[in-house]
Amino acid sequence: MKTSVFFGALTVAGMAAGMASAATLDDVKARGQLNCGVSTGLVGFAAPDSNGVWEGFDVAVCRAVAAAVFGDPTAVEFVPLTTKTRFTALSAGEVDMLARNTTWTFSRDVDLKLEFVGVNYYDGQGFMVPRDLGVSSAKELDGATVCIQTGTTTELNLADFFRTNNISYEPVPIETNAEAQQQYLAGACDVYTTDASALAATRASFETPADHILLPEIVSKEPLGPLVRHGDNEWGDIVRWTLNALVTAEELGVTSANVEELAAAATDNPEVNRLLGTEGELGAMLGLEADWAKNVIAAGGNYGELFETNIGESTPIGLARGLNAQWTEGGLIYSPPFR
Repeated sequence: MKTSVFFGALTVAGMAAGMASAATLDDVKARGQLNCGVSTGLVGFAAPDSNGVWEGFDVAVCRAVAAAVFGDPTAVEFVPLTTKTRFTALSAGEVDMLARNTTWTFSRDVDLKLEFVGVNYYDGQGFMVPRDLGVSSAKELDGATVCIQTGTTTELNLADFFRTNNISYEPVPIETNAEAQQQYLAGACDVYTTDASALAATRASFETPADHILLPEIVSKEPLGPLVRHGDNEWGDIVRWTLNALVTAEELGVTSANVEELAAAATDNPEVNRLLGTEGELGAMLGLEADWAKNVIAAGGNYGELFETNIGESTPIGLARGLNAQWTEGGLIYSPPFR
């Protein structure tokens, strides 16, 4: 009952905000900056560095959208949001978009009236435990205490997994990844469960990462991606095609190192030309400048460059491309054509 009332309230708020935000691009331009909702702090995806500058894989999506609109990837106000506050903030217009480790689900799309514009990371829910707990499978966790972020798909998946395997657990509710890390390291819970990528990022920040293991079970599909409000179609097109530009650039071999040269004049590849604005009117169709995608790629690189810089195998987080490889390399990352 409590959940239904919450969803219903958000539905009304979403509808109202959707109608009021039909010209989000105009609002963003008038403000002079993008308001982008991000995590409260998850190294590799969204976290401030030692100078207070936000960086990470999700942060890069925000900066890419700012580059598309303004030609300036720094024209962003990052708004840290918890799992509880993220949807109400978007529906109420406090942010223009979310890029915040958020799973695309039926209820969020249909009932909450939100619009997922694509997937920037294919993930799944995993489990992290201290090595000295002595377990090698999540099925051995009968009676364990589990740190779980409330209001998430992982909370629901956790209940399904333990019920299906006829084992019990005691939830330890937390609201942020920082709180989960603190509680887990303090021994308040035996297990921390969330998206496997977030577990890897969290473990990388520990003083002794090798003392903690990720169990082999991945118990859900978690397609994570940026989202906007329902009814905000023109703005949604800009966020969607910014993400697609990053993906297409990698597929076509357009990088932060060669994008200026390739955009200087039409090449012999028509799709590169359409992407970079030396041929066709795709920018004008979005209400943007012809070189919008060039600015997106120049901001931090194509999808593959952003992956490797922020969360790839050479970083402390050390994630392999896996499902997040290009479709031409056996993965699921795929953009519709720029035509």
